[in-house]
Amino acid sequence: MASGTTAPPPPASLPRIVAASLIGTTIEWYDFFLYGSAAALVFNKLFFPDSDPLVGTLLSFLTYAVGFAARPLGALVFGHYGDRLGRKKLLVLSLLLMGGATFAIGLLPTHATVGSAAPVLLTALRLVQGFALGGEWGGAVLLVSEHGDARRRGFWAAWPQTGAPAGQLLATGVLSLLTAVLSDEAFGTWGWRIPFLLSGVLVIVGLWIRLSVDESPVFKEALERAASRRSVEAEKPPLVSVLRDHWRDVLVAMGARMAENISYYVITAFILVYATTSAGVSKQTALNAVLIGSAVHFAVIPAWGALSDRVGRRPVYLLGAAGVGLWMFPFFSLVDTGSFGYLVLAVTVGLVLHGAMYAPQAAFFAEMFATRMRYSGASIGAQFASVAAGAPAPLIATALLADYGSSTPIALYVIAAAVLTLIAVGVARETRHRDLAQVEAGDGAQAAVSAAADARTV
Repeated sequence: MASGTTAPPPPASLPRIVAASLIGTTIEWYDFFLYGSAAALVFNKLFFPDSDPLVGTLLSFLTYAVGFAARPLGALVFGHYGDRLGRKKLLVLSLLLMGGATFAIGLLPTHATVGSAAPVLLTALRLVQGFALGGEWGGAVLLVSEHGDARRRGFWAAWPQTGAPAGQLLATGVLSLLTAVLSDEAFGTWGWRIPFLLSGVLVIVGLWIRLSVDESPVFKEALERAASRRSVEAEKPPLVSVLRDHWRDVLVAMGARMAENISYYVITAFILVYATTSAGVSKQTALNAVLIGSAVHFAVIPAWGALSDRVGRRPVYLLGAAGVGLWMFPFFSLVDTGSFGYLVLAVTVGLVLHGAMYAPQAAFFAEMFATRMRYSGASIGAQFASVAAGAPAPLIATALLADYGSSTPIALYVIAAAVLTLIAVGVARETRHRDLAQVEAGDGAQAAVSAAADARTV
């Protein structure tokens, strides 16, 4: 049996585990966001050249959305085997798939060379990216969450979350540098390939670090318990157990993702379209604003995670959801000025508020599920929501802009998502005191212990 509290790893090992997860997620998100930025800037011309510019952008974002459609499949496959075989093995595989697909995009022929085969190949590689990312997130945050103890889990688990802004920062920084030193013609002809090809080097570094860490001790204990039970009863597949015992938690996780996912892609991906077409801002200026905002985003995520250790996951998450909803109208008003300073302010404040949702999310979702179905549960809740949230967000925002010529419907769209998240997190149970080694399906006693601990600290 597991001990009453999860034994933390030796002090030297936890930072190494955090570094392995962070570097891996940074590379994964670099690959994913690089595609999103390229979709907004050049893919409409390279792969859909016969379309109207805005229609071409819509088609480009459609291939962007296809990657999200593959995420649930990745969540199911990686979650199943991650709960059976371990977190580490599946994280290595996800990194190889993601990096290989991104490197291959950098070698793709364009529409001018192979015609309609070009967007087909692009879409296929995008599917591989989405499949890999669907399994990456859950494994990375669980590897850290299951190595630490409850007291500072929010802080440590927030570090893999910084892989998103770090990847955004890296992808946007490389693109910004290239657009600054290359002419539009050179960038559109061959310069856009460079950041995709760089992924190959990054994957080698990430793989070397990720292979150096140990499997989660909580998972090892759960695996031993499961092995002893198999002689008595057959163990159900993790997916079946999740849907039977944790269906409410899956719905909460999906609702919690709505405002977080939609607002993020509006602020970082759609803004490149809106700022350049409606506000008259150059590509370089828009990229630099996202670059600065992503740097601040990276810095505040661990702070929000640490705050969730003190006051709870729910209060911090609710603050972020409400803040993002309230910020949307000022956000677009500031962008409309065309001022670089106001553009930076709009993006930075939006990402700081987003961080209040994103930072506690890792620990919050991990604490909802039992160990032998945690990879499946956290991944399914997060990635199924991304199909309805992040996948169509730039597409819907671009379509609303084309139909109405105004930012008002886009702001209302994000506000509606914020309301959904407020409801979902509002009805959820607080989880910050849960011992992951003791969380089992239907364990009412554990929930009671958590509630009592919360009461004592208020």
